[in-house]
Amino acid sequence: MKKIQLHRIDLNLLVVFEALMLEGSVSGAASKLNKTPSAVSHALARLRDQVGDPLMVKAGGRMQASPFALQLIDDVRPILSSIKRVLELPEPFVPATSQRNFRIACPVAARVLCEVVNQIHREAPNASLTWLSTPREVYAAVSEGLIDLAHLGGERSLPDGLEEAEMPAMKFVSFVREGHPAIADWGLKVWQQHSHLQVAIGNEVRSPVDSVGSNESGDRKIGALISEFAAVGPLLAGSDLIATLPSVIMAWDMQKYGLRPMPSLSPFPPFRARFFWSSRTANDPALVWIRDLVLNAYRRAHEEAEAIVRSGLNAS
Repeated sequence: MKKIQLHRIDLNLLVVFEALMLEGSVSGAASKLNKTPSAVSHALARLRDQVGDPLMVKAGGRMQASPFALQLIDDVRPILSSIKRVLELPEPFVPATSQRNFRIACPVAARVLCEVVNQIHREAPNASLTWLSTPREVYAAVSEGLIDLAHLGGERSLPDGLEEAEMPAMKFVSFVREGHPAIADWGLKVWQQHSHLQVAIGNEVRSPVDSVGSNESGDRKIGALISEFAAVGPLLAGSDLIATLPSVIMAWDMQKYGLRPMPSLSPFPPFRARFFWSSRTANDPALVWIRDLVLNAYRRAHEEAEAIVRSGLNAS
């Protein structure tokens, strides 16, 4: 048997072969494929040369298939159908009928979560949302499809295979309870002397506050270390701790718990914020939809938070 040189096989030769087997003539196949008869004949000749079989010969005014051609077409048709299915563009995403579960890793801004949940319930009532803290191995989780979209803080570089969208940079502000003893004598020395509340969310991101405005021993005085932002408001309201965090995290807790934003004492650099996702699923219509929803909700929340905290600072 003649050895097939697979790297020389043109997929179009199989497409022409299928049309010839269906139409039974060069002219019929040419019309079906919108090609000239000579182009079809040339393709048939090339395929004959590759497989070492006449495939189809003219007899009685019609192209007749060889035994090998009859066997080959049974194998070729499902292959071509599979290729068509793989290369077809995804079906449009219809939120109203979707039962998709979306997995988002974003530890900040509960306000964003509320808006996203409400919009999903309005537009995709049968879909569901899993809102996660950012895991330590977040890059691998996104790459492997375990997380659809993740929030990223800081200047870390993304590995290959991930795409990102830049968000407004986070600005850090100190927050204390109303009546906090540091308010009357607010300054860097007082900021250093009082105990601070630190939030460690489980990944390797380092807050700019950890390296700016430290005391003489080289560190802030950490009075409490917690693992989630939800507890910050109640803790500040019931203690003399100080928390220095982005406005987008604290604006609504500031209102709810009667906290005071305090003027910045150090030039905390803006903290880069991004969302990222797998390049592999970048064009998935459902994930394009949820990305737009989350990113737009985040931008609105950031703008609103900045205005709330700025108003609080002006009133202080």
